[in-house]
Amino acid sequence: MTIDSSVLIQVEAGVAWLTLNRGAQRNALDIPTLKYLHVLLDGFNSDPTVRVVVLTGSGRSFCAGADLAEWADAQARGALESYGWTETAHALMTRLHTLDKPTIAAINGTAVGAGMDLALCCDLRVAAQSARFKAGYTSMAYSPDAGASWHLPRLIGSEQAKRLLFLDELWSADRALAAGLVGEVCADEQLHTHVTELAARLANGPTFAFAQTKTLIREGAARNLPEQLEAELAAGLLCGRSADGAEALRAATQKRPPRFNGN
Repeated sequence: MTIDSSVLIQVEAGVAWLTLNRGAQRNALDIPTLKYLHVLLDGFNSDPTVRVVVLTGSGRSFCAGADLAEWADAQARGALESYGWTETAHALMTRLHTLDKPTIAAINGTAVGAGMDLALCCDLRVAAQSARFKAGYTSMAYSPDAGASWHLPRLIGSEQAKRLLFLDELWSADRALAAGLVGEVCADEQLHTHVTELAARLANGPTFAFAQTKTLIREGAARNLPEQLEAELAAGLLCGRSADGAEALRAATQKRPPRFNGN
């Protein structure tokens, strides 16, 4: 790991940990960090040795959202509408949301604005007890700009989404869990261990089938049921022809645990 990097990288046993590492900025996302994360995710998506990706933050914040110093500098230069943060963030959020590999957000602290949106793009969200969630947009007289208006209604319903966005309330981990914003809450000191165990379960699983399932869920909202059934048929044929599919059948007939390789 490069300690002075804006993102720390650790890959072990098929799990890639990406740790935001801008402690002085509460892990805020400036354009170089957004681009670096995008490059890393592209690489992991094509790397067969990486089977799961975990996102977390260093220190007391998961991610404070957009880097306000960069934002203020752009405004001072008269370049607020053209300096490129939003477009760069959109590209990253899309890359994360469409990644073939399972993704986990290990939310170690405050997740604000685009930091919360970063977590929303992950497949699974595990929050430490001290984690806090805040949209941040309307307090700055802005509307959502990094995916919250798409993710939140689907995760927690329209009214709860409007409450979080309009009132800009600070939600505790427990409230986020009750609303469905996160899937699990654990003690702060257990977050890393718990997510490591969860990631290992996914990394040892049939990740080719996970990728097909992710695509079905992601694209299913735009289809009617007959169309989705056709898509499931096509995905099922791919899974059945995969090495993992053959291994699952062999293991079942031999009455042993399967050994999946993600192909």
